[in-house]
Amino acid sequence: MKQHALITALLVLFVLTSGTAQKNSPVFSKVVYSGNDNVYNENPLEADEFYNPILQGTYPDPSITRKGDDYYIVVSSFSMFPGVPIFHSKDLVNWTQIGHVLDRKSQLKVHDSGISMGIYAPVIRYNKYNDTFYMITTQFAGGMGNIVVKSKDPHKGWSDPIKLNFDGIDPSLFFDDNGKAYVVHNDAPNKGEELYQGHRVIKIWEYDLEKDQIVAGSDKIIVNGGVDLSKKPIWIEAPHIYKKNGKYYLMCAEGGTGGWHSEVIFSSDSATGPFIPAPGNPILTQRHFAKDRNNKVDWAGHADLVVGPDDKYYGVFLAIRPNEKDRVNTGRETFILPVDWTGEFPVFINGMLPMEPTLKMPEGVVNQTGKNGYFPNGNFTYTEDFSSQPLDYRWIGLRGPREDFLQWTKNGIQITPFDVDIKEMKPTSTLFYRQQHNTFSFNTTMSYKPKSENDLAGITALQNEGFNYVFGVTKKDKKYYLVLKKTVKGKTEILASKAIDLGKELQLRVEAQGDAYTFSYATGEGDFQNLGETVSGAILSTNVAGGFTGALLGLYATHANDALLTQE
Repeated sequence: MKQHALITALLVLFVLTSGTAQKNSPVFSKVVYSGNDNVYNENPLEADEFYNPILQGTYPDPSITRKGDDYYIVVSSFSMFPGVPIFHSKDLVNWTQIGHVLDRKSQLKVHDSGISMGIYAPVIRYNKYNDTFYMITTQFAGGMGNIVVKSKDPHKGWSDPIKLNFDGIDPSLFFDDNGKAYVVHNDAPNKGEELYQGHRVIKIWEYDLEKDQIVAGSDKIIVNGGVDLSKKPIWIEAPHIYKKNGKYYLMCAEGGTGGWHSEVIFSSDSATGPFIPAPGNPILTQRHFAKDRNNKVDWAGHADLVVGPDDKYYGVFLAIRPNEKDRVNTGRETFILPVDWTGEFPVFINGMLPMEPTLKMPEGVVNQTGKNGYFPNGNFTYTEDFSSQPLDYRWIGLRGPREDFLQWTKNGIQITPFDVDIKEMKPTSTLFYRQQHNTFSFNTTMSYKPKSENDLAGITALQNEGFNYVFGVTKKDKKYYLVLKKTVKGKTEILASKAIDLGKELQLRVEAQGDAYTFSYATGEGDFQNLGETVSGAILSTNVAGGFTGALLGLYATHANDALLTQE
């Protein structure tokens, strides 16, 4: 009887918490994101073309692997939760997000980390000799360091992390056909041998596949500084080893992940070197062109290679599409180019020319992007009514699981507010979507009545915890107010506020035309009205705010609103 009573009580609790909205928690019934960049309007696709980038928004540092006819890409996620988005394709054009590699707290310990800490430069590799997938990365959080996780099937989840016994960043695995395995990574020069700021080395270790650990004492520096040490190259990093026709090729990024970024290649007769740079380096860069060029793509580098379905090589890499102020709000994105490896060294086709927004598809491929469950690119509209579970993988949390603050109701998705302001380096009760265009709108319908001035819910446009906008509803005395807040370097000011009647349906919207952002609202069937003036998106760019992410657009709620309205 006691067991029956307990089950009944739990069922009642489940109904109360999952089917109806809790008081003082906002319910978001609909979101519409729409992107409308001129570059896509001016460059409509031909029947045999697709758009570059293939993953728009902050999907940086791509790595790719292949098993049979299946391709998988992973990208950096920093302190976003879950971490390491993973995508699947059969043809390198049409991609489906199948989840995240790191999707639980035992794998991802970013609960007290800045947004640009956490997961850096994941690498995915398939080892055909033991039929196992590996994802190796650096986790700057939770005392984790360099880690590896494994899976027999990326669609079905990954192991808990195995900590690896070496320092440095950007590790990559290489499985040789003689049964040996290696880890290569970026590291500092030996103590006392650093020659200049940005001087780094590439190091290699033997890797024990039985123990999933490096072989102690097997480390060796295989590149010192970069292609030409006399020119003081900076930030040689993101190394990958490939084998072709019995020779070993080491490909790395060089120049730092900014305006001097590039990709370079070395070769050797041995996996452990010595590696000799190609005479034609770099093999990919956008650094030599006019800064004011039309439809500018820049910062290209951090690449990885794969053999495509047409038995030709392709390379994925990061690059950026700045706005008209030459600022980066959409973050570092994932691009792809064909690679010519008919000679001794691979070369990205047109990778040394200003990049075009369209590419020819591999022969026989049909472009289905944005259809049949495939990831969209170019201009598109995404509508979410939160009517079904599970949540679309594009929605993410920050520093903690979405499930800790989300629940479904009959009217939409409810966010249970944390006692955490969005400026704090703690898990926030915010559901984020990446800004994927320079010209966009992000609109939501919200039902909410705050109880006090410490309560606030609405939307946010965020680059990081120190640089963001918040647009939401709070309370002062007995009145409800709509407020627009701006945070710069962690200091918040209220740009505008207005008393509002919450007796009608409320819509909130942020939209941008490049650098110009506006925040507006509508009640009932009324037209949208701006709150405050048009504001600059500068604080949402990496140029101003720093870090490695792109802007995020979020549904936000808090019990710790700290920018309070003054007495009228």
